[in-house]
Amino acid sequence: MTHRPGPGLTRALHGIAAALTCVAAQAAGAGTADRVVVTEIKPLLMQAVEQGQAQGLLVGAGAAYVVRTFDATSPIEIDVRRLSRLSRADCVRLEVSTHQRAVRINGRRQDQALVYQLNFCSDGSLAQER
Repeated sequence: MTHRPGPGLTRALHGIAAALTCVAAQAAGAGTADRVVVTEIKPLLMQAVEQGQAQGLLVGAGAAYVVRTFDATSPIEIDVRRLSRLSRADCVRLEVSTHQRAVRINGRRQDQALVYQLNFCSDGSLAQER
């Protein structure tokens, strides 16, 4: 069964997307050659549904916010992998891992990571299944 997220979840997802959209200035850095550059995470989710995994560099409009907030200039690397298929044939459980190096937190530079899971369908919708 597929449901549209409620207003609270939609705001939370937009907040995650805004926080993750960042840092175009150094997207061509070392170790990033195999990653596709994206301005939103959805293309990576779609690729992982089809191919089982996707790797990208997130760049774009949120870069200024992230640079100001975290004094960060390194790109956000995103890895998406398919964990399992859901009962609806075109829907899967995905794990999304984001990584950013040398973020300033409490006056110190450290690497940041965020890992979360979601149910996603090949038509671009979120699936709600337990």
